[in-house]
Amino acid sequence: MRWKGRRGSRNIEDRRRRRSGGGRGMVVGGAGGLGLVAVVVIGWFLGVDLTPLLNDVALESPRETTITAADEERAQFVSVTLADTEEVWADLFDTQVGEPYTPATLVLFKGTTSSPCGGASGATGPFYCPADEKAYLDTDFFVTLDQRLGAGGDFAAAYVVAHEIAHHVQNLLGILGQANAARRSASEAQSNAISVRVELQADCFAGIWAHEADDRFGSLEKGDVAEAMNAAAQIGDDTLQRGAGRTPRPETFTHGTAEQRQSWFATGYASGRITDCDTFGARQL
Repeated sequence: MRWKGRRGSRNIEDRRRRRSGGGRGMVVGGAGGLGLVAVVVIGWFLGVDLTPLLNDVALESPRETTITAADEERAQFVSVTLADTEEVWADLFDTQVGEPYTPATLVLFKGTTSSPCGGASGATGPFYCPADEKAYLDTDFFVTLDQRLGAGGDFAAAYVVAHEIAHHVQNLLGILGQANAARRSASEAQSNAISVRVELQADCFAGIWAHEADDRFGSLEKGDVAEAMNAAAQIGDDTLQRGAGRTPRPETFTHGTAEQRQSWFATGYASGRITDCDTFGARQL
C-alpha cells in the first residue's frame, strides 16, 4: 500500500503518552480452557472486554508508556488511512446519500484508556463507540494481527481502520442505532444474528472504501486486496472458534464466517455503491 508522504488526518486524538491507570489487570487461565490468547483475540473482534472470564494470575498494565519509532510510523499510517476514508466518504455521502459527511475522531492509545462505551485495552482491540462517535485503536494490535492471526501487511491494517470507520458510517446513516435498538429487545441468538449483519455490512463498506481508494489515490499495490481478504478470513467467527479449540457454533457468531466476511468485502470492492451493501435485506449472507 502506497501511503508514505501523503496527507494525514487532523481528527486524531493521541492518548498514547498518558500514564496508564492501575485499574483491572489482565488475567490468565480459566474460561473453559480457551486460554489467554484465544479469549483476548475473540474479545478484540467482539469489541467487548472478555478478560473478566479469565482468572488466576494478574498481569498489571505498565504505568509508564514508551513510544517507539515503530509506534510513530504506525500512527502516521493510521492518520493517512483515516484521511483517505474521510475524503472517500465525504464524496460518497454527497453523491449517494445527499447529505454531508461528518468525520469520526480516531483515538490512538497504548495500553489502556476509557470511552463512554467502556474501558479500552489490548483485550478490547479496535472498536467504534457511537456514544462519542470515536474509533479506538491501540496500534500494537497490528503486530498481533500479523504475528498471531497471520494477517500481516499494510492493507490488512488499513482494512481494520476502514472497518471501524464503516461503523461510523452506519451510525450516521441511522443503521447502527436501529440495529442496537432491535438487539435490546431480542433473544441472545437473535441479537447475535443482528450483530452479524451489522459487521458484514461494515466489511462491505470497507470494500467500498478500498474500491474508491484505489481509484482516487492509486494507493493499492499488487497483493493488497488479497491481504484484506486474508484478514477478513482470519477474523471470521468460525476461524476464531476453531483457533480456540472449539467446534464452530453458528448461533454464537457475532461477526460472520470467514467466507461471509470475504464475500461482503468483495461485494463492496466490486460495486462501490452503498445500496449494494444491504446485509439486512439479504435473504442469504
